[in-house]
Amino acid sequence: MSEAYEVQARAELAAWKRKILKKPGVLGEAARAVQGRINRAIPEKIHLAITGVIEQMTRGIMTGADITTPEPMQGASLAEREALVREKIAFYRTTAAAEGGAAGAGGFLLAAVDFPALIGLKIKLLFDIAALYGHYGDRPAERLYILQIFQLAFSSPGHRHAIYEAMTRTGSTPVSLEDFDWRKFQQEYRDHIDLAKLAQLIPVIGAPVGAIVNYALIDKLGETAMNAYRLRIFG
Repeated sequence: MSEAYEVQARAELAAWKRKILKKPGVLGEAARAVQGRINRAIPEKIHLAITGVIEQMTRGIMTGADITTPEPMQGASLAEREALVREKIAFYRTTAAAEGGAAGAGGFLLAAVDFPALIGLKIKLLFDIAALYGHYGDRPAERLYILQIFQLAFSSPGHRHAIYEAMTRTGSTPVSLEDFDWRKFQQEYRDHIDLAKLAQLIPVIGAPVGAIVNYALIDKLGETAMNAYRLRIFG
C-alpha cells in the first residue's frame, strides 16, 4: 500500500467519521420532527404495506438470481482498488441521473417506477464495491454489511450513529436477514429521500430535479461505501 495514499485515505476516513457522527442542527431537528408527525398520521396498515413492499423488493435484490456477484479483486493495492471504485461510482451516478431525469419528465407513474429502480442501482453498486475491496458479496454476512452501509448513507442522525456503532462493534450486527429490522429500514430510507423525490413530481422542474437528486444519492452512497470498507482496513 502506498504510504502517501494510505495517509490520504486515513485523513478522508477521519473527516467522514466526524461528518456522519456530527449532531444535527436546528433545521435538521425541525425537519425530523415534521417527518415524525407525518409518520404518526399515516395509518398503521399503510406503514405495514410499505414495509412489506420494500422488504420483498430488497430481499429479492439481495438474494435473487438477478444479482450477479462479481469475483473479489485479489492482490491489488488500496490505491488501485479505489481508483476502480471511483470509476464505478461515476458510472452509476451517470446512469441514475439519466434515469431520474427521464422519470421526472414522465410524471407520477414513471417517478413511481424510478423508486425501486434506484434501490436496485444502489444495491448493485454496493455489490460491485464490495468485490473491488476483495469481499465475497454472495456471503450472508457481507450482504448484511451491505444493508448496513445502505442505512448508514440514508438514515437520520440518531439511527446513523447506531448503525455506525454496530458496524464497529463485534457481535452487535444482525446475524441473518430474518433478524433484520425492515420496518426501521424502510422508514429511515423513505424519510431521508421523501422531500427530494417528491419534488421530482412537480411539472417542468421534475426532470432536472430527478437527475440531480439521483446523482447526489448515488454519490453519497459511494462515499459511504468507500469509508465503510476503509473501516475494515484501518479499524
